[in-house]
Amino acid sequence: MAHTYAGILGPLAFLTSLGHGAMHGGGGMSVLWTGWCCLVVFAAVGYVVGWVAERIVEDSVHSRISAELAVRQEAEGE
Repeated sequence: MAHTYAGILGPLAFLTSLGHGAMHGGGGMSVLWTGWCCLVVFAAVGYVVGWVAERIVEDSVHSRISAELAVRQEAEGE
């Protein structure tokens, strides 16, 4: 999940910054440099957000399965 978020947010930020630079008439190298910086920063942010989301989902599923197993074991014991 982390790689997916990074793979989406990074290029999206890159393309957005390129579009912004093209619309406002920025120089070629400065627009590319800004795009590259946005790509790196937003890919890192996307990776962290994806990692946190993955951990939350895994913990939720783990706790739900543990609760269901506890209920089944208790029902079998009676």
